[in-house]
Amino acid sequence: MNLKSIICSSLLALSLAALSLAIVPGSASALNVGDTAPDFTVTSSDGKPVKLSDYQGKVVVLEWFNEGCPFVQKHYTPGAMQKLQTEYTGKDVVWLTINSTGTEHRDYLSPEKTKAVAAKWNIKSSAMLLDADGKVGKAYGAKTTPNMYVINNEGKLAYQGAIDDNNSPTSDPSEAKNYVKESLNSLLTGGAVAVSETKPYGCAVKYAI
Repeated sequence: MNLKSIICSSLLALSLAALSLAIVPGSASALNVGDTAPDFTVTSSDGKPVKLSDYQGKVVVLEWFNEGCPFVQKHYTPGAMQKLQTEYTGKDVVWLTINSTGTEHRDYLSPEKTKAVAAKWNIKSSAMLLDADGKVGKAYGAKTTPNMYVINNEGKLAYQGAIDDNNSPTSDPSEAKNYVKESLNSLLTGGAVAVSETKPYGCAVKYAI
């Protein structure tokens, strides 16, 4: 192989490697556990502004959502996500479901469609938030649906990453170790979060182009 061929092969390999890194979600985030959670004000599907700092003193869950994602469907079809939402909102946890899908994507949901989806799936979160411009998702470094964040009652990030330890789109959520549940149980009993960061899995967030 001559020098020109070697150079071309090397450049091709580097290009493919760069592409792979660009499309595979990683564990790096815009935030570190212990950072103050970025404040935001976002309109809910009911047309009401929801401001994170209004919940100061409460534990808050942020859940990134896209109905069209099979990983999201894995948790909603058997009612596993709704069960978690019901359990912890009943313990005064604020659970905010956030959709950062851009308006040009086929999975974008208007406020009206968001309310219909919430009814269809019997979603039990505190509010469904519309982040079509992606500002909240990018502030948190959300990469996938679902991508989960738990904020403690001091407004600090206590957990970020996957909802559980099984990244198969067809697995049974009830058989997985649920990191969000463990984090919430620790925070609500005054304990330390044992696993505070994991690599998120799921479909890439469909941010506006």
